Amino acid sequence: MATGWAQDGAVQDQIDDTVDEAVQRARSRLPSGDSLTHCEECDAPIPEARRKALPGVRLCVRCQQARDTAESGGSAYNRRGSKDSQLR
Repeated sequence: MATGWAQDGAVQDQIDDTVDEAVQRARSRLPSGDSLTHCEECDAPIPEARRKALPGVRLCVRCQQARDTAESGGSAYNRRGSKDSQLR
């Protein structure tokens, strides 16, 4: 099948790269090290089960949810462009 200038599998390579970048970004944001016993924002106690499940935790669930909501405002943009935009 003729694909123009793109090599076979180029679209899948772009998808794979986008997924790999997202996984790396998510992993880099995971906390590490010793967990705190109290939230660094509101000073509420952090349950032992949470500290064991997520090493390096620094926030209680409520503060973490608020931070996640505030940080989720962007990054839905595909930098590489869609196949449709390449055909125009």
